Amino acid sequence: MTSALSKEDQTVVPSRRWLLLINVQIVTLMYGMAITSATIVLPHIQGALSVNQDQASWTMTLFLVGSAITMPITGWLAGRLGWRRLMVGTLIGFTLSSIACGTATNLETLLLARTAQGVFGAPLMPLGQGMLLATFPKRLHAVALMLWGIGGTMGPVLGPILGGVVGETLGWRWTFIFLAPISTISIIIAIFALGDQERGTSGKLGWLGFLSLAVAIGSAQLLLDRGHRLDWFESFEISAELFICLVAVLFFVSSTIFSKNPLFDRTMFKNWNFIIGLFTMLLMGALSFTPITLFPMLLQDLRGYPDATAGILLSARGFGNLASFFIVVQFTKFNAKLALITGMALQMWAGWEMSNLNINLTEFDVLWTNFVQGFGFGLAYTPMTVLAFATLSSRLTVQGSACFNMMRNFGSSLFLSLSILILLRSSAENYAGLSQIINPMNPLLQDPQITPYWNTQSESAILKITEEITQQSLMGGYLNAFQLYTAVALAAVLLSFIYRSNNIIK
Repeated sequence: MTSALSKEDQTVVPSRRWLLLINVQIVTLMYGMAITSATIVLPHIQGALSVNQDQASWTMTLFLVGSAITMPITGWLAGRLGWRRLMVGTLIGFTLSSIACGTATNLETLLLARTAQGVFGAPLMPLGQGMLLATFPKRLHAVALMLWGIGGTMGPVLGPILGGVVGETLGWRWTFIFLAPISTISIIIAIFALGDQERGTSGKLGWLGFLSLAVAIGSAQLLLDRGHRLDWFESFEISAELFICLVAVLFFVSSTIFSKNPLFDRTMFKNWNFIIGLFTMLLMGALSFTPITLFPMLLQDLRGYPDATAGILLSARGFGNLASFFIVVQFTKFNAKLALITGMALQMWAGWEMSNLNINLTEFDVLWTNFVQGFGFGLAYTPMTVLAFATLSSRLTVQGSACFNMMRNFGSSLFLSLSILILLRSSAENYAGLSQIINPMNPLLQDPQITPYWNTQSESAILKITEEITQQSLMGGYLNAFQLYTAVALAAVLLSFIYRSNNIIK
């Protein structure tokens, strides 16, 4: 792929450059909203389509899988079609699939439409980020990425808020349909803002690398999603999926090293900061979407909050993101590595506090922990991207951005599946353990001060006890999932120390 900073790009007038930035912000915001707007209406989807919590969560998982599988070829598509054709084409597909999600009459149709939505939405973030890095000079990268980050970080936050309001007012189907007008506006802006940059510059697609990577991601996701229900490696299907995943990874690595037409340019993987950035991005995928997915279910299942109220509480994460933008550019220019470490440490602190909540958590508990998490994420994202791309050739920005965002989406779907797995398994184990303790033969429960508060003499009393055991068991499951989040944030903090920052442009 030739340099995105071609003769045409060098003559782009500032007004068109900023119009490009506006377009990228809108599509990035819309993509983030598409990911998370469904989370707030999962209970409604369960009831309307008669499915359980695990099945409903596939609306998130398959969107992320579809995106993760398609993102790697964004660079090739950009070189084949050019920026304008690729952006407009994907937006048209995204619009139609969003409408299909809202008109689905059964789970199968909804999952198929959500997968299509993820496939068509996949190029939006990497193409947008790549266009900014290729169009703006490196001295403006921190500013451009900060402005772009408003869409990247606010989208997942606004999704639950608007999804909750729209879902309560018009019904869950409109949480998908309301994305169509936004996408239509983006199409109009893209037609005027973008040109045919990079069109005709791509060579042959590395089909072996692409197919092997798609199979690896798909089989890994199926393994994680179905393992709990099929008792893991007691099932032939799970063992087969693990074997297929490992073989596919081997084929992908081999094709990247030896193929004449690798899926990704091999020179990217010789760049130390870019490689560390890929692993960091994998972890940031977990840090980005796991709390947004878990908190709505926790607030609705255990505290009885309506959709709109739960969405408003989670908006604290968005305010945290916005607050970070006031200092992230200056902090990044001062010391990018320190800014990254600080942002990751704040997310680890937020995760630790989330893992120490209890079933009597207050609205303030939700607000401040999500604010800190959002502030930390916003503070970490810009310096991490600047560090990762600082020494990468401009001709590789779209391809590198595609690889980056693929890792983020795969990390999101991977850790989302792990979090749901931990929630379901530990809740079941907690229920079994508490059920053994709560019985009339337990001497600890025969204390005269305790016995007035529980009994097994009436059906209503037994129902109350069962309900309390269920709620406490679920809360324990959520806390264990937040502990996983904290461990991931700790790993990200440690990874931040090994970036090389001597070549960062001030």
